[in-house]
Amino acid sequence: MLKTCLTTLLLSAATLAMAQNKGVTDTEIVLGLITDLSGPIANYGKESRNGMNMAIDEINAKGGIQGRKIRLVIEDHGYEPKRALLAAQKLVQQDNVFAILGHLGTATNMAALPFVLENKVFNFMPQGASPALSEPPSPYKIALAPSYFTMTTTTLDYMLKKKPYQRIGVLYQDDDYGREVMEAADVYLKSKGLAVAEKVSYKRGATDFASQMAKLKAANCDLVLNASTLREYIGSVGEARKIGFNPDFLGTAANYSQQVPTLGGAAMDGVYGSTFIPLPYADDANPAVRTWVAAYKKRFTDDPGLYSMYSYYAMTTFAKLADKAGKKFNAETFNAAMEATKLGPDELGNPPFNVTKDNRQSNKKVRMAQVTGGKWVLVTGYLDPVLEQK
Repeated sequence: MLKTCLTTLLLSAATLAMAQNKGVTDTEIVLGLITDLSGPIANYGKESRNGMNMAIDEINAKGGIQGRKIRLVIEDHGYEPKRALLAAQKLVQQDNVFAILGHLGTATNMAALPFVLENKVFNFMPQGASPALSEPPSPYKIALAPSYFTMTTTTLDYMLKKKPYQRIGVLYQDDDYGREVMEAADVYLKSKGLAVAEKVSYKRGATDFASQMAKLKAANCDLVLNASTLREYIGSVGEARKIGFNPDFLGTAANYSQQVPTLGGAAMDGVYGSTFIPLPYADDANPAVRTWVAAYKKRFTDDPGLYSMYSYYAMTTFAKLADKAGKKFNAETFNAAMEATKLGPDELGNPPFNVTKDNRQSNKKVRMAQVTGGKWVLVTGYLDPVLEQK
């Protein structure tokens, strides 16, 4: 009887230790990536996969993190929230990951986040921008992107100070991402005594924007806030040009990718977007970026994009913080290391990192960019946040 009880106690202790230190052994740390490899933003997803793999190979080649190699498990959600939840369930329950890094998409993050938090798995630097990714604070939330709400109010403020627009329209994706941008536009314009002149939505993955652009044109909009992603941004602006509708277009950070000018062509000249991660160009003034681009292109035979840099930055930041946690690496030591460590901008121009127990948002500022001569050009430094969501 005593032997049976002792065995039960030992097994219970071992189970508890495994639960507290999931995804970590003496030789490896298991991480997950949920991204789009088959849906409407698969270009972004493939970039994020490549950037993260590049960072992991560099880290492992140098011995890993305190002697532990990183193993990455990648899941494709096709930009569908239901598939994102299934991917998170697999990563947590079958692959036993320590953290999910760089999960791509706001709506997909929102679908998976409750399950991830319930199972005490870190959602580290997701590629989404909802306030829920950092609020309310949780040790398992580490956000990078400013919320789309703050991004929208800040960039609208910049645009209206630049030019006295009178009739502002909004095209938005009918999901968490688009509705948050729409809400932010309403709040900001109301604070200025203005209102949205016309608002039109579309379903994720839409390809026909004729009716939406016709409505915005009929409303005589002189500025259109475009809460879309890659393909939809290009398609909607292209449709507007086709019907002779030429307001200024303001996108979000979801539109700041090299594919916008390269795939959209001349129709995209003059459009605005915002960013907090630098878009890597081969002719960048920063020699470290030029070297990084060359290494990426040699490996993947393709130019890197914003999401290549985003995932690379997320992985290298994770590694720096995990190293600070020391040899005894677990959820508790990792979180303590994060809260005790402030990282400055890296050599590639990525932003500083700083979180606390009560602030899980590592960066709150964006810069404005505009397509000029077939590429994105930064037109401001970092802007102070305007009307942060309460």
